[in-house]
Amino acid sequence: MTRPLRKLGFLTIGLFDPDHPRAGHEATLRLIELGEQLGLDSAWLRHRHLQHGISSPVAVLAAATQRTSRIELGTAVTPLGLENPFRLAEDLATVDVLSGGRLNPGVSVGPPIHWDHLRDHLYPTTWQHEDFSKARVERLLHNLSGGAVSTFEGTEGIETYSTRIQPFSPGLRERVWYGAASASSAAWAGSAGMNLLTSSVLDAGDAERPDFAALQREQIELFRAAHPAGQAARVSQGLVVIPTDGATPDQVARYEAYAAARLPRTAAHAVRARPRGAGRAARRTAERARRLPGRGRGRVRAAVHLRRAGLRADPHRPGDAARTAAGLGARAALGLTPHDEVRTGRGAGLSSRDSTNRNPVMGLSPASRA
Repeated sequence: MTRPLRKLGFLTIGLFDPDHPRAGHEATLRLIELGEQLGLDSAWLRHRHLQHGISSPVAVLAAATQRTSRIELGTAVTPLGLENPFRLAEDLATVDVLSGGRLNPGVSVGPPIHWDHLRDHLYPTTWQHEDFSKARVERLLHNLSGGAVSTFEGTEGIETYSTRIQPFSPGLRERVWYGAASASSAAWAGSAGMNLLTSSVLDAGDAERPDFAALQREQIELFRAAHPAGQAARVSQGLVVIPTDGATPDQVARYEAYAAARLPRTAAHAVRARPRGAGRAARRTAERARRLPGRGRGRVRAAVHLRRAGLRADPHRPGDAARTAAGLGARAALGLTPHDEVRTGRGAGLSSRDSTNRNPVMGLSPASRA
């Protein structure tokens, strides 16, 4: 069953110059402000530990709550292996209170990246005993739900103590998202009553010739089948789009270099078997792109990026939300169609669906919201 999109948002890494980090963080905050002005529904930040990207999205989103009033604010995702669920719950609840209930925390589990290189600094005396399983998510959900985290409650002198995380923010637990790449993780997220973040990377399991769209649909169906809300459970579809409409040759070259730089990581973690004929399809599409003017050329280049990664954009993939990560400072405003739940990237609208033929709309043009 095809589902229309309801909201449109964007995701950004928040890159910065290591010698002048303030400017990059300020640019991210201005981007979130611009997203709200353009009428986008949500802004999502990535965690980038030990890199020149935002390492503390929750702190940045706290600042964003004071510069916006409507746009939802999320993380996609926070790797819980580097977090203490007790302290993280306090921070998330505080930001949610400051935002007026607009926070959408996205989380994932597993050992931190480059674990062997940082474990002695992160958990110097306990790294052998740290639990990076889904139990870490369950602890966070318990804390955000107002569950007891202490056996002491009462007053000592002028100090009053609670058994639950403070502040308590009603409704925040229901806005927690889980970044799942496998069928089992998607089903688990549903049974836990979470929301589902899907992206351009999936675990194909034992499939001999996995089809990305079919795998993603299966995971979403498993998630909703296990979720208490059933078909009403929220799903976010993440896409990477490289816009080139109206771009200069230099900008096009930068986009193509960006796509080429992403390919090794995407291919390494995406479905393990590449769809038959993907390389030929990419070459054919590239040849067609050279014959197309303006907007059509930009859409096809975006499709080439997906196909070279062994993936394909399927217009019939289900999902109540689309998080579109667009790159390198696209500046045009999004032309939106009145559809379900949507999300965009880097200051431009990129992934609503055409109201007549349901093909992904990847072109950029100045437009007002419908």
